[in-house]
Amino acid sequence: MSQTWDANLYEKSHSFVWAYGRDLVGMLHPDAGDRILDVGCGTGNLTAEIGAQCGAIVGADSSEAMIAQARLNFPNLRFEVRDARRLGFDAEFDAVFSNAALHWVKDAQMAADSMSRALKPGGRLIVEFGGKGNVAAIVEAVNRALTSVGIADPERLNPWYFPSVDEYTAVLEQAGLRVSYAALFDRWTPLEGGLVDWIRQFCGMFLAPLGEEQAPEFWAKVTEYAAPTLQRGGAWNADYRRLRVAATKH
Repeated sequence: MSQTWDANLYEKSHSFVWAYGRDLVGMLHPDAGDRILDVGCGTGNLTAEIGAQCGAIVGADSSEAMIAQARLNFPNLRFEVRDARRLGFDAEFDAVFSNAALHWVKDAQMAADSMSRALKPGGRLIVEFGGKGNVAAIVEAVNRALTSVGIADPERLNPWYFPSVDEYTAVLEQAGLRVSYAALFDRWTPLEGGLVDWIRQFCGMFLAPLGEEQAPEFWAKVTEYAAPTLQRGGAWNADYRRLRVAATKH
């Protein structure tokens, strides 16, 4: 089972995903002559910002809903439904960029190989996604709430890949990329739509086993368990930890 996406909810309540990514665009340093691939482009907001600074850009995402919204938002740009593990490009790009997407790809080596293959020799990779310890408090609250309503072994439902610096550096080097920068850092993030909206958007695989009769108790429990850590002054926050990496292709 794969994650499904509500593009409208994403645009309405989760703009922080691409807003924080603007700092990563600065690290990319797009050039007027660059051809750039944005992997996991979502609804295209950062793709458009990068595209305004480079020669050509392609936005790729595995979600048909996200790509449909991106095409509506930015009809003059090129967006394609593509799996990060099988992008299908061969030495076509000066840079590959990815923000807040690669933690959805458990086959990390396949994705790294695919992104490396898309790069020209000497091309650069700039990525940021969830690193080791990302949203640990949310995951703990969700797992406890699922267990409390009778869902056994909820960790088996976890769809994410949150590597350490050393783990992901090894993955990229195996793919023929030389890592020049890697950092893991905390990013406490206010949630525009609150915790429930965040879980509905990003935790679909955790929620799949819930029956209608279990749902009310689950939502009551998950907010109860998460509140001491993630609610401050009445506002909900996410305990993000991000892994940011820059590399070049050999």
